[in-house]
Amino acid sequence: MTGLDLAVSLGGDGTMLRTVDLVADAGVPVLGVNLGHLGYLTEVEPASLDDALLRWEAGDFRVERRMRMSVEVLAASPDGPAPGHHPALNEAVLGKIPSGQIARVLVTIDGERLTTYSADGLIVATATGSTAYAWSAGGPIVEPSLDALVLTPVAPHMLFDRSLVLPPTACIRLEVVDDRPADLSVDGRSLGTLRTGDAIVCTTAPQPARLVTFGPRSFLTILKAKFGLPE
Repeated sequence: MTGLDLAVSLGGDGTMLRTVDLVADAGVPVLGVNLGHLGYLTEVEPASLDDALLRWEAGDFRVERRMRMSVEVLAASPDGPAPGHHPALNEAVLGKIPSGQIARVLVTIDGERLTTYSADGLIVATATGSTAYAWSAGGPIVEPSLDALVLTPVAPHMLFDRSLVLPPTACIRLEVVDDRPADLSVDGRSLGTLRTGDAIVCTTAPQPARLVTFGPRSFLTILKAKFGLPE
């Protein structure tokens, strides 16, 4: 989507993800207005929207760059998601189907096999996405200005249950093995079911997200406010 100076997202974090998905490749900045519950990605509350737009017009704002991820689907199954690239600001999740057993997923990083995970799922998240599903699964909280890919297992049935924080140059390949299918979702959008031999490849996307902010933003202040942490 080109020809825009600004995109205004009215909603919660899910709406922000959809808005970024629409405009990030064109380099359009996004102003988030929180009409949702948590609003971790949004910048202003509805009562402050008029003032925020006046500050935008006056040039009194900053644009914060956030790394995005590119999720390439390598699927041969006729009933699976179509092959191609999907951008993600938060995460890609490969998990067991609702009626299925645990998923078995072979992880390869930069061409080197790591291991085959037996788990309810695997999450590959950006630093921005580290406070989303990956956080619920016990992953680390990563300062969002950092460029990183975070691999986190969900309820792993194995001794190794820790997250891996990898550099933005990493190429992470997840391949479904055995005969247990796995569902793929990218930033909360369900893309379909992967079967034996199907895979996804997660890398850094060429274009980052650009989020409009007003004044200095303390990561710790936001963290305390959004998660209700006592001083």
